[in-house]
Amino acid sequence: MTTASTPTSGANKARVGVQRFGTFLSGMIMPNIAAFIAWGFITMLFISAGWLGQWYPVADLLGGFGNAGEIGWQGARTALTEGADGATFQQYIGLVGPMITYLLPLLIANTGGRMIYGERGGVVATIATMGVIVGTDIPMFLGAMIMGPLAGYITKQMDRIWDGKIKPGFEMLVNNFSAGILGMLLAIVGFFVFGPAMLGVSAFLGGIVDWLVGFNLLPLLSIVVEPAKVLFLNNAINHGVFTPLALEQVAESGKSILFLIEANPGPGLGLLLAFTFFGVGSAKASAPGAIVIQFLGGIHEIYFPYALSKPATILALIAGGATGVTTNMLFGGGLAFPAAPGSIIAVTAAASSPAAGGVGNLLVVYLSVILAAAVTFLITAVILRASRKRDLAAEGDTFSAAIAQTEANKGKSSAAMDSLRASGGAAAAAEGGVLTDKTVKNIVFACDAGMGSSAMGASVLRNKIKKAGVEDVAVTNKAIANLDGSEDLIITQQQLTDRARGVNPGALHVSVDNFMNSPKYDEVVKLVVDQHDA
Repeated sequence: MTTASTPTSGANKARVGVQRFGTFLSGMIMPNIAAFIAWGFITMLFISAGWLGQWYPVADLLGGFGNAGEIGWQGARTALTEGADGATFQQYIGLVGPMITYLLPLLIANTGGRMIYGERGGVVATIATMGVIVGTDIPMFLGAMIMGPLAGYITKQMDRIWDGKIKPGFEMLVNNFSAGILGMLLAIVGFFVFGPAMLGVSAFLGGIVDWLVGFNLLPLLSIVVEPAKVLFLNNAINHGVFTPLALEQVAESGKSILFLIEANPGPGLGLLLAFTFFGVGSAKASAPGAIVIQFLGGIHEIYFPYALSKPATILALIAGGATGVTTNMLFGGGLAFPAAPGSIIAVTAAASSPAAGGVGNLLVVYLSVILAAAVTFLITAVILRASRKRDLAAEGDTFSAAIAQTEANKGKSSAAMDSLRASGGAAAAAEGGVLTDKTVKNIVFACDAGMGSSAMGASVLRNKIKKAGVEDVAVTNKAIANLDGSEDLIITQQQLTDRARGVNPGALHVSVDNFMNSPKYDEVVKLVVDQHDA
């Protein structure tokens, strides 16, 4: 258990800084994933080639491809469109186009502005980004991710100018007019300057992707992506970098391979299968349960501790990831919208969209998952088999490690294990229960995004505390960036503890290897019960 702050090395500071920036980028996308999924399903169902594309006239109205003159539906928005024969007609606008052009970028911008300066920053960011959107002719996701936080920051600095100087009774007048005027000015700048500049940036980044595809180099991205994932940069990479670029490709071709570079569940599945058959100790015991959470639940963070416990297996993840990317690149696999979380269920829904190619595309994506899992499994199996004797010997030689592994295999602590640990000397005793004078009423599981692995851990501990008969302790989950100082005890995975401690140094911090069945949960329960009975 970690109960006090510890010095952070230069390498850790750099890692924390990269994680923090990546979390900021993904933080603009993650809260709005439901909107992306809604848009994906509307596209999948109601475009002309969609599953319900022939459902006249509803599909024509919602998909935005029907001839208003022929259908005659009154009240729906239309736009003058030129047909293939050169004739013009009024076509329904529908939902698909406006959502990807306006709704999704504006949601991202509002979230970015709120992250910088609350509701006020979000409003100005939304106004400013509208100028960027109408000043370009492509979905402006990158522009929203830059203009949103920038507008929030400018609003924050503007308010500092007259902070405390406004006469009583004029606060609302000044606040509303200043935000409105600033939003107007930023929208104008966005239209004439920012929008065209972002068109150039988008074209440049798109050119890099096309170049990688043209020279069959896209699989090399796995060399960067897979190691970065196990350092908890997965959300930053997927939603902060690939998703904006991928959505622009979807607008052009109906699908994008970029959605699958990070989200492919195959490498994680292969790694966990290898630990299931060839691992030792707690890793072997817990791997089967982790497979269900990773492959079906889509929480990829669950396999990161396995890779970090045997760093050589990161090479297997790179090979598996590159295999999946190569398969999709060669056979044209891709997704129509983000697979979030990266569950095989979400992947199936996004790959089977008629806009992406229907069943044929789905089979290609399945093949990429299977091959990625197979390659990762084979290489990981070789690595684990080669070090098996050494791992078993280390397990037997290290007394405290053997106790910890026994508890992890069992899924809980016990009096027998506590006594063994106590007899192991001062070093082993340090692994024991939590000692603190702080009253624990608010326990928070914190992870990068605050949605996946932390929600799972919170659910596990919440059930344990309820079974212990304690009802007045709250157990919730948050993103690390959203910690507000009200937390009494914060539980994070080891690689993220430094970040959490930096946000709330006054809380008791508990580091775990695995959110699924850490024996440290029982130590937290014991602490809570002891305080409750005192």
